[in-house]
Amino acid sequence: MQTLDEPIKSIGIPEVAKACGVSERAVYKWLKNGFLPKTEFFGKTKYAQQIESISGGKYSASEILDISKQNLLAA
Repeated sequence: MQTLDEPIKSIGIPEVAKACGVSERAVYKWLKNGFLPKTEFFGKTKYAQQIESISGGKYSASEILDISKQNLLAA
């Protein structure tokens, strides 16, 4: 997995938005930016864990956070 596109799109944008309690527009913003919101890195949100949970463990939270961190630092 190289980007957030794979886990989010395979699960479905509406499903990810609902599980994370955000709008679909917010999820599209994550995809456009290539990383989860910065609140994820300060422990204020747990979106990566929610994505891991709804994927049935197919995508790990740590892997999602690593990709987000790499893309955030590269931006």
